[in-house]
Amino acid sequence: MRLNVFLQRAGVGSRREAERMVEAGRVSVDGVIATVTTQVEDSSVVTLDGKAVGVESAPVARIFKYHKPVGVIITARDHEGRKTLYDALAEMPNAKELPRLMPVGRLDLNSEGLLLLTTDGGLAQTLMSPKTALRREYHVRVYGELTPVQLNQFRKGVTIEGVWYRGAEVELLKIGESQRNRWYSVVLTEGKNREIRRIFNYFNCEVNRLLRVQYGPFTLDDMPKHALVEVPRKDVEALVRNLETGKEAGDATDEQE
Repeated sequence: MRLNVFLQRAGVGSRREAERMVEAGRVSVDGVIATVTTQVEDSSVVTLDGKAVGVESAPVARIFKYHKPVGVIITARDHEGRKTLYDALAEMPNAKELPRLMPVGRLDLNSEGLLLLTTDGGLAQTLMSPKTALRREYHVRVYGELTPVQLNQFRKGVTIEGVWYRGAEVELLKIGESQRNRWYSVVLTEGKNREIRRIFNYFNCEVNRLLRVQYGPFTLDDMPKHALVEVPRKDVEALVRNLETGKEAGDATDEQE
């Protein structure tokens, strides 16, 4: 196993942070100062600053649900001065008590809704992986209307500018009072950059609101915007068990929408 992957799973930080620790000479494997190319075997003894670390000693992962509002960008820094996720978290009343959190996937600047945050980088990667195929449900308001033929194409999958977008569940939820806007439910099990917006645009429909309401077994429910709620530990443990057995998490079950 690569050393940075081992350190991430041991809960010491992201893979990039782990590499910086190694480069600083803080990590040893079997008593020898490690390099970024050092491999870790099952019998290896890994220490960080002289203290043994291992996957079994990693703290239990924590997961938070955040209702991301429009106008927050999911990045650590933004050269245009826009509010970042971490700016938003710093405004929380309990900001000083929050652990270091990493986003599970992304929602773009103009999208809103459920964003999962976790203390475990490895878990975040697993939750985002197409192999895990967790259910992501979005409620999408568009200007225009999908024809029956377009709905069928959407469900089967389409190729746009050389990029294949696999089929998705899509259903009409309601028609706006003006008859010009329509709300659709779209369910994905993986997400490419701005996938939903690009598919609707391909069908000559303009997305004017995009709200994620579900990710895996977790739902937005009636959380107010900018609210942050921790998932109960028993639910996190159930999710991890399901992931380890290869099952989709819950009965309901590198993206950016």
